[in-house]
Amino acid sequence: MRHRFLLRALAAGAALCAAQAALAQAEQTMTRVEITGTSIRRLAAQSSLPLTTIRADDFAKQGLTTAQEVLNTIPMNQTSVSGSQSVGAGTGGRSEADLRGLGSNKTLVLLNGRRLANHPYGADTVDLNVIPVAALERVEVLRDGASAIYGTDAIGGVVNFITRRSVKGGAVTLEGVKPQASGGGDEARLNLLAGFGELDTDRFNVFGVVDVHHQAALPATARAFSATGLRPERGVLQTSGTPFPANFYSANDISGNPAFASGCLPPASVPSTSNRTCRFDYTRFVDDIPEAWQETWLGKASYKLSETDTASLELLHSRSTNETHVAPPPLAGIGLTMTAASPYYPGRGITPAVPGLTGEDLDVSWRPLVTGQRRDFSTSLTDRILGSVVGSMGGWDYNAGLSYAESRARSAFRGGYVIDQRMVSGVASGLLNPFGEQSPAGLAYLNDSLLLGEYLNAKMRSTALDAHASRELGTLAGGALALALGAEFRHDRATYRVNRDLASQASSSGYADAKDQEGSRNIGAVFFEIDAPFLAMLEANLAVRYDRYNDVGGSTNPKLSLKWQPTRQLLGRASYNTGFRAPTLYDLHAPQVSTNTSDVYNDPRLCPNGVAVPGANPNLACDQQQTIRGGGNPNVKPEKSRTYSAGVVIEPMPTLTLSLDYWNIRLKDQINSLAEQTIFGDPLKYASLFHYNAAGNRLDYIEATTTNLGEVRARGLDLSLTMRLPYSLALQADGTYVDRYAYQNERGGPYTENAGVYADASPVFRWRHNLLLSWLHGPWSVNVGNRYMSGYHDQNAVAPAFRQNVGAYSTWSLAGSYTGFQRLNLTVGVKNLFDKDPPYTNQHTTFQQGYDPRYTDPLGRTFYARGTVKF
Repeated sequence: MRHRFLLRALAAGAALCAAQAALAQAEQTMTRVEITGTSIRRLAAQSSLPLTTIRADDFAKQGLTTAQEVLNTIPMNQTSVSGSQSVGAGTGGRSEADLRGLGSNKTLVLLNGRRLANHPYGADTVDLNVIPVAALERVEVLRDGASAIYGTDAIGGVVNFITRRSVKGGAVTLEGVKPQASGGGDEARLNLLAGFGELDTDRFNVFGVVDVHHQAALPATARAFSATGLRPERGVLQTSGTPFPANFYSANDISGNPAFASGCLPPASVPSTSNRTCRFDYTRFVDDIPEAWQETWLGKASYKLSETDTASLELLHSRSTNETHVAPPPLAGIGLTMTAASPYYPGRGITPAVPGLTGEDLDVSWRPLVTGQRRDFSTSLTDRILGSVVGSMGGWDYNAGLSYAESRARSAFRGGYVIDQRMVSGVASGLLNPFGEQSPAGLAYLNDSLLLGEYLNAKMRSTALDAHASRELGTLAGGALALALGAEFRHDRATYRVNRDLASQASSSGYADAKDQEGSRNIGAVFFEIDAPFLAMLEANLAVRYDRYNDVGGSTNPKLSLKWQPTRQLLGRASYNTGFRAPTLYDLHAPQVSTNTSDVYNDPRLCPNGVAVPGANPNLACDQQQTIRGGGNPNVKPEKSRTYSAGVVIEPMPTLTLSLDYWNIRLKDQINSLAEQTIFGDPLKYASLFHYNAAGNRLDYIEATTTNLGEVRARGLDLSLTMRLPYSLALQADGTYVDRYAYQNERGGPYTENAGVYADASPVFRWRHNLLLSWLHGPWSVNVGNRYMSGYHDQNAVAPAFRQNVGAYSTWSLAGSYTGFQRLNLTVGVKNLFDKDPPYTNQHTTFQQGYDPRYTDPLGRTFYARGTVKF
């Protein structure tokens, strides 16, 4: 069946999928340029690399407003990590690229061919929010490993955002996005672009871009499919055992809730189906999309030193903010004890009595709803200054640059977080009522117990000097023999500062035990590249790079590629390369952070088979989010890879281009942490990762720090089609089929198949395609697009009767543009034309429930309009 489906995918790819670059190539000039993936300047049409190019004009017409949305049109970009994943996860709101599904840390993101500083939270990838979309000329995506050219991070591929070379004149753009359904998620953008000077005649050009983008929050309750974690018809009761009104556990082994007999306090708190406690539907309090602002400024000044040499100075500043909301703080396992002296003790007149209580102390699990949702506010700042010189000298084409880049992130409590010790004292003294309404004194006490202020400050700094040059050495039968030489030096430094005085007061912050961390490293590299056209139809390219890290050692990585073109209508290509990714400074030095697991679990020792052992508090041990601790590990070693690919490009007629590329990646010593689902799935195997208190009656945390896991093996096909049709129509399509994606959770362990299956923490889609049908007639243009992702076996942490497959997700878009006015361009369109809801999934890995925010859009049918005035 696998091979039969593969054949169907190939046939479908010939009709539905493909590349978005070929139509633009017809307008290329005969200028030699530097193409992503090689250091030898050449005509773009001569490249044999599996390269996808997206022009800025194309994604503007499609209403793609962010770099994340642009990359979502590339099917090989498996996971869409965006601001939605910051809800409950502390990512700082960053967006990431993830080519081949290998993880964002194995996709190299460049701006104008050079690195930016990685986002300090994670420190393994560039935050796509810093990319100045309005200043872009094109985006080049290399669908092949490129460690031999760029070094570490380029295992899965390279994304190169390329800005305009110069700008003369100016433009003001206004953009608005409005979902048809109410509740939030609206977007607005203001963009200013201005430049003066003509490089070819005035010998200089200066331009700047200012871009401001805002998206309003969308609460989970604004969409029926995400409004609750209670889906009994699906076998899902995703709730917490820390509710309001509070649950209790008594010294004589009684657990209960005084509100249970009256039905708890729906809709947020509902009766448990296994005992006389209440469960809390925390999904009702989260955001599907958090509120976010992105502000970017890019300035560039270029001066022609001579007819062949140009010097440039480029400045980038970006600020991104993100505010997330999750449920009020869960106060459990912190020593919250009520004595019989409290006026709120069950049966004393205010709180209903509970049979069996005889005045013994109660261990309370409580959420103080009146303090409101926990609100985290994160600010990310990125700056880069780059000085570069490009030109020719003595027969060499050269490119040299000196840059300083800095990425900073800060996170602050904006509301909802409370001081643990004040909660303990308030309940013990009888001032606070965990079972009902507060007295005026209790309300005042709670308001005085809120934590506000910055609790984390992180910074990544990178200083880099690089230079490379290429020239022709002679002539072979097929053309010029070319050589490129290059070197790079980089110094990176990371610091993580935790406000212990603030964070240590709230266990729900995750940073109660975190400590300041820092690290630095020096990186040096040298490389060469040879391009040898042995025959008119046969060309070989060899690149070798050596990288040396002062803290983890060095690695030499080659890349060999071949291009065979017997006729103009047929091109064959193949490549082999090895890759190397050093652990990031975050992998090595990140603070140890404790937070709640995304799923709920039974403690394997204290609540086997869902039944608490004598002396264990079932409100903590059974069917509850547990504590998981993660962070850096100074003993992590580099991961290495091997990639080979082979493909063919066919142009049977001038109006039709087809391509097919096979890729195969093997990754060793993967740097990651074990998924919580893996640890709880085999508690005997991972017993050393479960840490209990001294008495052994409470699980303090499970350990999931960064480490080296086993291998990852992935292979698949990229298919593309570009066709010019009658009546000014053009079809562009792009598709990726994943035949295998398997990984090991430890060296030598069994492989877990992830292709078409939700394994541990996420699925890998077997088939994804994007299709764009365009009509262009004079000043009018119309675009019809389709984005498709195949279905998969769900996470299915449910009873067998409810296990299911997730349906395919297919959305259509429609946009029209008019450029007939002298200085005004207009675009209007609609995304998700048929208002398709995301397919239901029973996944519990994200805070959002009912759908998967990493791959699907909760907004529904959404209208947008864009207007640009030129001057």
